[in-house]
Amino acid sequence: MADLRLTMGCWDYDRTRGVMDGSIKPDGINLTSLNLPVEETFFRMLRYREFDIAEMSLSSYVVSLFKPERAFVAIPFFPSRYFRHSSIYVNADAGINEPKDLIGKRIGCPEYQMTAPVWIRGVLSDEYNVPVDSVTYYTGGEESPNRSEKLKIQLPDNIKLEPIGPEKTLAAMLRDGEIDALYTARKPSTFNCRSGKVRRLFPDYVGIERDYYARTGIFPIMHTVVIRREIYENNRWVAQSIFKALNQSQRKTYQDLRETAALKTMLPWAMAHFEEAEGEMGADFWPNGFEKNRKVLNTFLRYSYEQGLSKRQLDAEEIFAPETLDAFVI
Repeated sequence: MADLRLTMGCWDYDRTRGVMDGSIKPDGINLTSLNLPVEETFFRMLRYREFDIAEMSLSSYVVSLFKPERAFVAIPFFPSRYFRHSSIYVNADAGINEPKDLIGKRIGCPEYQMTAPVWIRGVLSDEYNVPVDSVTYYTGGEESPNRSEKLKIQLPDNIKLEPIGPEKTLAAMLRDGEIDALYTARKPSTFNCRSGKVRRLFPDYVGIERDYYARTGIFPIMHTVVIRREIYENNRWVAQSIFKALNQSQRKTYQDLRETAALKTMLPWAMAHFEEAEGEMGADFWPNGFEKNRKVLNTFLRYSYEQGLSKRQLDAEEIFAPETLDAFVI
C-alpha cells in the first residue's frame, strides 16, 4: 500500500528541520514540505487551506474552533515559543515609563487576534493591572499597508478597535507619535532607526522574563501544528504519525545543542546559553505534548476568552486530536 501523499507548510526551524528536509519520515506519509515565512503560511492555510498540515498561530487556531466548519485539528507540538515582554514598543515621547502608563493610550497591533498580542495583553492584565479594555487598539500592516485580520472576529463592545488608514503602517505611526505603543511579534523597523523615537517598554526584558518564568512556570506558546480536518477524519493515524516525527526531529535538535566537539550554531557562547537554559528550565526546556503544557495552554485559553476572541473558555484537552493526548507504554 502506497504512503499517503501530504503537504506541509512550516518555517525553517531547527526543531522541525528533520521532518521538513525529509531526513525524518513520518510513518505512512510521503510528505512534501514548504519552508515559508510564518505570515505566509498562516495566510494561505487560514484563507485557502492550501496545505494538508501546517504550522499555525495558536490564537488563530483557537478562533477557528468557533467557526461553523471547524476546519482544523491540532497536535500538541509547538514550533514557536517566545517570552513577549521584549515585544512591547513605545514612542519615547508618549510618557510611557511603566506598564500602568499604557492605560488610556493608543496601541497598535498588526491583528487583534495574533497570538503575540494576546499573550502581551494577558500578561499586562495579570502582572501589571493594565485592563484589556483600558486602551484603544489600532490594527493594520506593521511594515506594509493594508493588513487585515486573517479571520473575521466579533468583539464585545468594551473592546475598542480601529483599523489604520490604507496608506499607513504601524511602524511609522509609532515613530511619528500617531500611536503610543505597539504590541507585535516582529521588531519594528523604526526601532533600529536613528531617531530614538522608538524604544522597548522593558529594556531589561531578559531579567524580567526570567523572573516571570520562575514565578509562573509559563514559557508562552506562539504556534502549534494543525491538520485539515477532512484529512484527519479520513486518516486518524496521521495525527500521531506527524506528532511522533516532529518530536523525533526536536530530540535531534537537543542533541545538536549539546554537542561540544564543534558548534552547530553560529552563536559563540551557544553552550553557555544552552547550559543556562537547562539550569533554569530543566533538560526539556522546550516541552511538547499535552500534559507538560496544560497550565500554559489553559492560561492562553483564558486570555482568549477574556479578550473577547473565544465565545467560551475552552479547556486545553478540547483543542487537540485525542490520539495525541497520551502515548503507549512498553
